Amino acid sequence: AIFPPAPAPLGCGAVYTWQDRPRAVDTDGRTDGQIRAMLSGRRLAVIGMSSDPAKDAHRVPAYLASRGYSVLPVNPNAGSILGKRALPDVSGAGPVDTVVVFRPSDQVRDLVPSILSARPKAVWLQRGIRDPASEKTIRSAGIDVVFDRCMMSEHARLAA
Repeated sequence: AIFPPAPAPLGCGAVYTWQDRPRAVDTDGRTDGQIRAMLSGRRLAVIGMSSDPAKDAHRVPAYLASRGYSVLPVNPNAGSILGKRALPDVSGAGPVDTVVVFRPSDQVRDLVPSILSARPKAVWLQRGIRDPASEKTIRSAGIDVVFDRCMMSEHARLAA
């Protein structure tokens, strides 16, 4: 069968269509239904959000904000991002559905205490981010974890 080409990448790599996304193996084992459920949480705290529009850590949250998500920037080095005051730490974000992480894998361990104190329903480690020990700690606190997936790509793929 001939399929139409996949849409151009929006950030975090390509946006997959149902035709071209590998189905046999998902690194975190999540089904599309589980990912949709995680995407239904509308209040996000974004650790490592950038004020630089050229970076995925800015483009992804901006895309999600344009789709109706409430995005709280968490970056101790930024004043405000997307018109919102950046928080120095996720523990000051108040109730959030999902903590989205844009920090290198080797820094996730240091974020775990503040993530646990925020008590989100889920933690989303963006594409390329993985720390199995931290993921296990977060899951043991009853918080769901997605890793190595781009939230924007998944939203675009599943919202269509």
